[in-house]
Amino acid sequence: MKSRVCSCFVTVILTFATSVQADDRGTLIFEDSFDRVESQETTDEIGKGWGSNSKSRAKGNKQVDLKDGAMYIKLHPAADHAVSVTHPVEFKDGSVEMRFMLEDAKDSLGLDFADLQFKEVHAGHLFKVDFSAKYAQINDMKTGNMNMKFYDAKKAKTLTGEQKKFLGTTTRKFPSNISIGEWHTLWVTINGDTVVASVDGKEVGSFTSAGFAHPTKRMLRLSVPKNAVVDDVKIWAKSK
Repeated sequence: MKSRVCSCFVTVILTFATSVQADDRGTLIFEDSFDRVESQETTDEIGKGWGSNSKSRAKGNKQVDLKDGAMYIKLHPAADHAVSVTHPVEFKDGSVEMRFMLEDAKDSLGLDFADLQFKEVHAGHLFKVDFSAKYAQINDMKTGNMNMKFYDAKKAKTLTGEQKKFLGTTTRKFPSNISIGEWHTLWVTINGDTVVASVDGKEVGSFTSAGFAHPTKRMLRLSVPKNAVVDDVKIWAKSK
């Protein structure tokens, strides 16, 4: 009788802890398990509001494939840009979680948060969190390399030494150890001017920078320069 009571008590505690953790994340505003079948295999047909840059940057060739209940992203040889898989999303503070797999040591997956209505940065880029086999990197692009004054100066090759020094302060790189060919769970949290990146429940890095506090994140872009596999995407909004 005693063991049964203890077991029930533990179950209640674990259930309560899970509920509190979910509440801390805010409101679940989007989720996708990619458990669907495409009608053809020639072009991207992701569904559920997802888009890609395959038509504009890969001559329409297929770069996103749904199979085995997951999203396989692969750069096509004809592409002139990394694969960008996009989904509209709107929040101020919140978090993104997903399972991902890197199939080669040279692969990486980037979570690029954007606001296309904000014209002071190139292509709406606000900030980005990259995951590779050996490191995670958090980049404040709003105040850094995608801010139009720096973006234009770089194209014109007129960046000053002082500007280059400042740009170095807008990015942080953290060591990581992500095994190849295995599933991992990433979690990116935005709270005010702080972004925290975690893998498999362990914090990899945290960075505080002004650009992260941009009032509205309106789009999530999955940036893949080579290959990546993604599944079970969840997005929470803590404040809008």
